Amino acid sequence: MSISGFCGHVSPFDAVVKSPYFSKFFMSIDTVHKADNGYSENVHGLSEDQLAARQVEVIDIASAATDYWSYIVGRNNVDLSNFQSARCGRGPLLEGWQDHCSPVMTAYKLVTVDAPYWGFGSRLEQALMAGEGSLFLESHRNCFAWIDEWFGLTVEVLRELERQSDYSLNMSLGRPCSAESWMIQEESPFEGEKSIA
Repeated sequence: MSISGFCGHVSPFDAVVKSPYFSKFFMSIDTVHKADNGYSENVHGLSEDQLAARQVEVIDIASAATDYWSYIVGRNNVDLSNFQSARCGRGPLLEGWQDHCSPVMTAYKLVTVDAPYWGFGSRLEQALMAGEGSLFLESHRNCFAWIDEWFGLTVEVLRELERQSDYSLNMSLGRPCSAESWMIQEESPFEGEKSIA
């Protein structure tokens, strides 16, 4: 079993992944967001045994480092050391930015992978951990780089975007939508555009 704690700067959130083809496989991602600069110790409340098995990896969204998984996940070409938000003035993220930014938030992610299969289980666990690290890095980099697109949006607008994304994803995957009753054409909160609501 592999346990890694990732902390990256940018409400608890949990995800569990299982596979019908590998019944013993298990992967979970637990996230805690804290308004700190990444120096909290045991935000997930792990036991002594879990702490001993945990590997901590700090992910700096301003880092220009890339690896194999960065190319697979997709790389954002925005240089955050030169980027500054036009809407809120945040940025650029220069060396040591975590200790000098205000406000700052850390997403503490605990990834647990268990692939108890002889011969390839440990390699699968290592590959998934590396892939998750790159996914976290790129998604949090994008969150900051796209700040001018979301900064200042109301909760209602965010919920509408969430519903549209959920509907679009379900339709593209051929899944029935869980809330088909809200699928009527109505005015979007975005400058009079039509949307699925």
